[in-house]
Amino acid sequence: MSEKLNQLKEILGEVSDLNHAGSVLSWDQQVNMPPGGGEARGQQLATLGKLSHEKSTSDKVGKLLDDLKQEFAGSDSDDAALVRVAARNFDKTMRVPSEFVSEQAVVTTAAFEAWVEAKKKSDFSIFHPHLEKVFDLARKYVSFFPPSDHLYDVLLDDYEPGMKTADVQAIFDKLRPQQVKLIRNIKSAKQVKDDFLHKKYAEKKVWDFSATIASKFGYDFSRGRQDKAAHPFETSFSVNDVRITNRYEPDNPLATLFSGMHESGHAMYEQGINPAYERTPLANGVSSAVHESQSRMWENLVGRSLPFWEHFFPELKKLFPTQLDGVSAKTFYKAINKVEPTFIRVNADEATYNLHIMLRLELEIAMIEGKVAIKDLPEIWNTKMQEYLGITPPDDAHGVLQDIHWSAGLIGYFPTYALGNLVSVQLWEKINKDIRDLDSQIHDGKFDELLAWLRKNIHVHGHKYDPQDLVKNVAGSKIDPSAYVRYLTKKYSDIYGL
Repeated sequence: MSEKLNQLKEILGEVSDLNHAGSVLSWDQQVNMPPGGGEARGQQLATLGKLSHEKSTSDKVGKLLDDLKQEFAGSDSDDAALVRVAARNFDKTMRVPSEFVSEQAVVTTAAFEAWVEAKKKSDFSIFHPHLEKVFDLARKYVSFFPPSDHLYDVLLDDYEPGMKTADVQAIFDKLRPQQVKLIRNIKSAKQVKDDFLHKKYAEKKVWDFSATIASKFGYDFSRGRQDKAAHPFETSFSVNDVRITNRYEPDNPLATLFSGMHESGHAMYEQGINPAYERTPLANGVSSAVHESQSRMWENLVGRSLPFWEHFFPELKKLFPTQLDGVSAKTFYKAINKVEPTFIRVNADEATYNLHIMLRLELEIAMIEGKVAIKDLPEIWNTKMQEYLGITPPDDAHGVLQDIHWSAGLIGYFPTYALGNLVSVQLWEKINKDIRDLDSQIHDGKFDELLAWLRKNIHVHGHKYDPQDLVKNVAGSKIDPSAYVRYLTKKYSDIYGL
């Protein structure tokens, strides 16, 4: 290894340490921190962010990268990938002033605390001034970069490198009419009974069962933990410290099971990254869409499948014999896959979920372009919900305030949820060709071979490859909705007798 590469790795390791320290503080803010600690926490995160930014954009890093790009030109080694990804990060980060990084940390920390209060009181006016600042900063961030085809391209690229707004819109334009057609066909079919899902279920039993499922999937609790938060999430401090959070909803108690599956899917990805990448830019998922493909795969393709519940339903029924009296595994399977427009995105069925994302993409683009005033957002949100899903939220908590992402400044993130759905099924088709008896293994509660396949083909590579190249190399094509449409059509035709 060259001396220059050693020097670069040392600096990048320190940047990684600072960023992970910030992640620990952010995790603590959502899990443990008392509400009064918000202002101080914002300053702490601002300091760490500024130090990380200044260290990662130093003249020394720039010079090392210039020299190493020449040294590793034409190579496909891990070190060459490290230099390529670090150079891309450097090019983006150096455009953003450290003062902006500090300001964004303070603004988003305050915005999160305001969002928690606003959601609890179902009052958008509490969050409104903070969201104004978040989007003002997002537009300011875009201004640091060269003109692109669309303002939103700069934001999207942070989460899905190389993807353009026009690419996403083209994919959604192809997907939307097919999903709408399927939903209409389902609406005219005999509806599924699911009243037993909304009875009272003991929170601790549901919580513990969620952890049991995550463990059986392969989430390593010796390198992770599950805590409570207002909005479920996964966060990684190292390959050996990957944490998830979950929540319990009294009116939808079994949602805890599926959010636990979702977050453990993210976490297993992070736990499976090559340990040699630790403290480098390669030590994380390659993109948000690929990350979401992992969480949505475990949540939906595994966790909402009939073979899965043929194995786990007897155990669930032992825990809740009264609530599930007279309910069969097949009936339960149909219930958890019931297609019905819902207010809350994270609880949406697979047939309607992507419509939630398309709605949010439309609103984010409109707000970045300045075509939608933040003060009018609740009304516009409700109008769009009626337009997309045929329902109108009863209050702000079930509408515009339901997601944490905007409070954290994650503008450009939402489209990757739908893209992740598509990638999950593209990978699933390949997995089923390679593991011929996968359904039987899931039926027997065995996930080792599935996880090993994901470890080998996706997880271990971390950020070594570009996301579209990784998907194409593994699944045979870049992100495309065709496989997802095939999957939905078959699944719901069987459930609803279409």
